[in-house]
Amino acid sequence: MTDASVLRPHAEQQYADELALLAEHDDRPRPPGWRLSPWAVTTYLLGGELPGGQVVSPKYIGPRRLMEVAVATLATDRALLLLGVPGTAKTWVSEHLAAAVGGDSTLLVQGTAGTSEEAVRYGWNYARLLAEGPSEQALVESPLMRAMRRGTVARIEELTRMPSDVQDTLITILSEKTLPVPELNTEVQARKGFTVIATANDRDRGVNELSSALRRRFNTVVLPLPDSVDDEVDIVARRVGQLGKALELPEAPAGLAEIRRVVTVFRELRGGMSEDGRTKLKSPSGTLSTAEAISVITSGLALAAHFGDGVLRAADVAGGIVGAVVQDPVSDRVVWQEYLETVVRERPEWRDFYRACREVS
Repeated sequence: MTDASVLRPHAEQQYADELALLAEHDDRPRPPGWRLSPWAVTTYLLGGELPGGQVVSPKYIGPRRLMEVAVATLATDRALLLLGVPGTAKTWVSEHLAAAVGGDSTLLVQGTAGTSEEAVRYGWNYARLLAEGPSEQALVESPLMRAMRRGTVARIEELTRMPSDVQDTLITILSEKTLPVPELNTEVQARKGFTVIATANDRDRGVNELSSALRRRFNTVVLPLPDSVDDEVDIVARRVGQLGKALELPEAPAGLAEIRRVVTVFRELRGGMSEDGRTKLKSPSGTLSTAEAISVITSGLALAAHFGDGVLRAADVAGGIVGAVVQDPVSDRVVWQEYLETVVRERPEWRDFYRACREVS
């Protein structure tokens, strides 16, 4: 059961009812160790209506074929690599895939420059190691080792942030499905159902690129930015609604108009062109992702709720959007001022937004 005081429940907790409903109606073949069939996992991700009329909410809005390829990959002996620019829902998709396939999204290794080999393979309780020597009791299992023993999904976040020598410890695990423990003269063999979902940032190429040997062990699925303004507005509105409930923020009646405005600004600056195609624009140094748009709107809702009349207005999102765009105080500020004067100022229906951004800037 989910504790109501938890700020962000795991996917398998938050959507337990939908997962149980899908399992009840799921009469299709399931790969070994899977809680649901590949069809049901895809339905859980993309949403749909079940035979009894119950509706499953969409977790990912994007091309169906991409999710089908991702789910099919997990049903084979290859690992899955979700690749994309920041804010394309790689972590979100990874978590929900793990929740639907194995019922547990918590077996996670966070990749950083300081991630050690022990975080991927195993470590030791050094007090017991010194007192008793190497033993099963002194062994500290990594999330991957636990996933291998259980026959379920392990997740690796920001794979290319990990040092190259640590990345390469995955090769034996992914190819042989075995993790040797030479100190105990034994090994852990993966049970059926074990697989790995990794994520990597498209902009991190050149940080710690994957070796060709490791890359061959993954099937790569590139998650794109939303195709249209409407898709991105839908994604932002859904996530803001979920976050607003978790933070107990009041609903903003006029929120959709401001969401569309923020999304439009981000898409224009990201693409280097105004919506009507008439004005070329310089792009700032930041990514201006969908995730950042969600953050801007959520912050605006907090302002509207606690310092306004509860209605989301231009003044509530102006500060957040300027902060998201102007990452570099020199070059980005020039880009932002130029955008305000050449695009925003020329839109009569955006006068309130123009004034609010000018005041903040």
